[in-house]
Amino acid sequence: MKIRFHSESHIVELEDGSRWQIYPGDLDLTLNWKTVMPSDDEISSHTLVGGDVNVRVIPGGASWPVAEVKAALRRDD
Repeated sequence: MKIRFHSESHIVELEDGSRWQIYPGDLDLTLNWKTVMPSDDEISSHTLVGGDVNVRVIPGGASWPVAEVKAALRRDD
């Protein structure tokens, strides 16, 4: 699925009209996105793939699991 709109913020919209929220720790990696795929990650339901970078996302309107995100951000540091 190709990206139709990316406002350089935390939301991206795909050709099919679906909207996705970018995982906060991955925001700077999003400019080369190409496709979306299901994920079995503990905090995201899907992965947007572009080039050599995969970025965690959840559907637009969904909420990030706060405790899991905080723990993951601590691990990413």
